[in-house]
Amino acid sequence: MLFCPQTRSSTWWAERCATCCWKSPATTSTLCRPARRVANALGAAFYPLDESRDVGRVILTEGLEHATLDFIALQGADIDSDLAARDLTINAMAIDLRHPEALLDPLGGATDLTARRVRACSPDAFRADPVRVLRAIRMAASFDMKIDKATRQALRDAASRLPQVSAERLRDELFRLLQAPKLATSLRALDLLSALVPILPELAALKGVEQSAPHAFDVWSHTLQVVNKLDHLMSLLGENYRPEGAGNLHSGLVVLRLGRYRSQIGELLGQELVPGRSRRELLMFAALFHDAGKPATRSVEAEGRVRFIGHDQVGAELVVARGEALHLSNAEIDYLGMVVGRHGRPYALTQSGEVPSPRAIYRFFRQTGEWGVDICLLSLADFMGKTGVDLSQDALAEHLETLRILLEAYFDKREQTIAPSPLLNGDDLIKELRLEPSPKIGEILESLREAQATGEIHTRADALALAKSLL
Repeated sequence: MLFCPQTRSSTWWAERCATCCWKSPATTSTLCRPARRVANALGAAFYPLDESRDVGRVILTEGLEHATLDFIALQGADIDSDLAARDLTINAMAIDLRHPEALLDPLGGATDLTARRVRACSPDAFRADPVRVLRAIRMAASFDMKIDKATRQALRDAASRLPQVSAERLRDELFRLLQAPKLATSLRALDLLSALVPILPELAALKGVEQSAPHAFDVWSHTLQVVNKLDHLMSLLGENYRPEGAGNLHSGLVVLRLGRYRSQIGELLGQELVPGRSRRELLMFAALFHDAGKPATRSVEAEGRVRFIGHDQVGAELVVARGEALHLSNAEIDYLGMVVGRHGRPYALTQSGEVPSPRAIYRFFRQTGEWGVDICLLSLADFMGKTGVDLSQDALAEHLETLRILLEAYFDKREQTIAPSPLLNGDDLIKELRLEPSPKIGEILESLREAQATGEIHTRADALALAKSLL
């Protein structure tokens, strides 16, 4: 954290630092004026985060990726009292801009950082602000640190207060958790510290729900496996690919079959439906809920086989409800419902035992739209998270071939197999076939698009002939 004694403002978790005393035209509001000055000087965006505490954010985009500076007025009489009111000692260090060579560390944060220890600034740090529970767990998992015993107990004591936190703050901290590495480790810690039920009760219901072979885990452990696999897949198929990550046969096979689409997949996962929340985090959230419908749909057949008929649709309803409770945007909620509700479709194509037909490819993307690629990634993580170390290389290769064909259609043959330029439009049908406007016209046009995508028709004359036969 940087501390400016002139403006009584501080910045923390900044990806690049800047003095908050630059001169710029005066603003009409006194709210977080240093942040506004920096935003003006850098030509960056300014957003107020918490007006009651005078918190503002500067977002730098030119030449940087998600670089932010957060500004907050001192919350105490001096810098020491401000730092004492923070959550963790490793977050309670500062530098005076007048003397940047000296570290202000009244609570021993540097020592804890060296010891890789997460320790609360005070016994009441989490009760005062329960959302800090998630932050402490995220930092411990992300930086491979251990939470000290007294702090663990403080986290447990404060976990029951999480429902009192506003939906927006809970959502924002939860999505930071989804952005961080070792999500499965964080989820286990949330569970052990009694914080899972207050924020994601649907996941707590997965524990102990047994499954039949080829599943090697109950639904909760399988979900953690899927999260781990998905995180690994995103590193293999994302823009930040590192060859050393493909050091085993399964990873190498994934890269061999799907690696050519790395840049396109990375670009898609980086898209933001709302500022600050990308498709990558949303896909992770969908992975958490992909089997959330299984407890409610579990049944056991006479021969002992466990089935979960309709669990994907129930899971879609659950993730939509949770998204609404967290005040996600409509676009994000639609995404989650689609990805969870259709996550099993790619594997169903593999199970058919045949190469996906042009019609199957067209219908898959007609149903899933632009989220079909995300569903393919979740399907692969789901498949790889079923059997643990006993994953069959031949079975993986078979499923990868299905996914390769789907991704090839989306990225390389989109105009041919998914969204061909229409040969006829509604006006053409009304004029040529003397039809009245009605839903029937839309049905005919959809049939024509499918026939065109599957190679059954190629010309306007073909389309007219098929339209007449459909009538």
